[in-house]
Amino acid sequence: MCGEDEMYRDLREFIARLETEGRLRRVRREVDWDLELAHVAKINEQDGGPALLFENVKGYPGASVLTSLFTAKERVAIALEVPPETRFLEIARSWVQRIKDKRIPPVEVPTGACKEVVETGDGVDLRSLPAPWFYPKDGGRYIGTAAYLVSRNLDTGRLNLGTYRVMIIDGKRAGIQIIKAKDAEIDLRGYAARKEPMPVALVIGGDPLLFLCSSTLFPLTESEYEVVGALRDAPMPVVKAETSDLLVPADAEIVIEGEIMPGDLLPEGPFGEYPGYYTGAGAVDREYIRVKCITHRRDPILWSTTVGKPITDTHMVMGINRTASLWNDLQNMKIPGIMGVYGPPAAAGRMLAVIQLKQMYHGHSTQVGLAAFATNTGNYGLKTVILVDDDIDPENMDQVMYALGFRYQPDRGTQILERGRSTPLDPSLPIEQRYMTSRVIIDTCIPYEWDHKPMPIEMDAALVERIKGDWASYFTAPAPAPPAKELARV
Repeated sequence: MCGEDEMYRDLREFIARLETEGRLRRVRREVDWDLELAHVAKINEQDGGPALLFENVKGYPGASVLTSLFTAKERVAIALEVPPETRFLEIARSWVQRIKDKRIPPVEVPTGACKEVVETGDGVDLRSLPAPWFYPKDGGRYIGTAAYLVSRNLDTGRLNLGTYRVMIIDGKRAGIQIIKAKDAEIDLRGYAARKEPMPVALVIGGDPLLFLCSSTLFPLTESEYEVVGALRDAPMPVVKAETSDLLVPADAEIVIEGEIMPGDLLPEGPFGEYPGYYTGAGAVDREYIRVKCITHRRDPILWSTTVGKPITDTHMVMGINRTASLWNDLQNMKIPGIMGVYGPPAAAGRMLAVIQLKQMYHGHSTQVGLAAFATNTGNYGLKTVILVDDDIDPENMDQVMYALGFRYQPDRGTQILERGRSTPLDPSLPIEQRYMTSRVIIDTCIPYEWDHKPMPIEMDAALVERIKGDWASYFTAPAPAPPAKELARV
């Protein structure tokens, strides 16, 4: 954990810390929200640049747009209050350890910074916020890319925070893609059965951990507020919404309150999604948010992510949180020997996972591979599991490629499964077939049952330790030898 003096409470304090450390730059030149802003951000991301805060968005004095916040592992580490140099796997391990058998409910407070400005009635206009138009073929401006939707389950009362894309239709309506069987869609079914609108709140900003958790997968009965509380080891301060009994983060930048009427549809999209492709050729009729109220801080900061091809905030966030959640799920299954889990950000953490294990019995690796697909996290979208032995670092792609090249035998190590749950965003499937996928286990582990296993090449441990202990001397020029004594003449 970082020191107490380095801790932050909300998005603004996080931004201030990043700027102090040279990990954020302010863009003071006027930038158009129509394509230009997103293109500047994308070019910056492709160059491995810092987070960007656009302070001069054309037509929006006072408001700012934040992009590229989590495109680097180091900034995600800081958000989770671990040292920025921490390895990806260790960030995930810290997450797993901090939430193990622990949940802390939020605490309701009388008011918060998110209510510094309250707009209702004729004052409500989504177009008053500097939402970017990202790519030329998008269907509109997207207010929700790094936002999360708060909804309540009618049966359990559980509050869910889920990340779904949200497009501005007009001043008081926003189209939303809530994928089938996601928590908010299940919540919506309850309201559909009663033929009632579902109250929702679309939240932007607040504690960055809320976005990290809202975009991962937890059991239907768990609230992301409680997971963030566990990560923070402190309850999340929340306030009651203006138009419903929903609870929203007290320090959020923007809260868009409204309702979704099940079955009431309007065109939404297309949108350039995180696999690097559009999800379809055109707009699709979807449910939408009828906006009743907008509350926000003075001079609000709109947090956005460019999505599109890797690696954006979306890929890095999903890489971290799905690595952590899959590892946590497997740990809860009590399967022994799992040493590490890695969901590469380039595959958005969800399509592919590398699992490191120390084999302990016959069929152990197969059990782990099948278990990964059966978890709450792996059941949705995971297509490929690569299993490696405990001497292979799952985060090191050179070592994984070594295992694939010299330990993997296709006829022995390949198991193909059919009829797994997919994501409708997977472009490897035809559009009309995207809810189901095939799956593969690629087992590179040396079979447990072999009596004569390949003999690994190993260095002399004592010599390695001695060399490391005197490492600097190998790169220091030796002192010049003293001049030889002249031989006496006889």
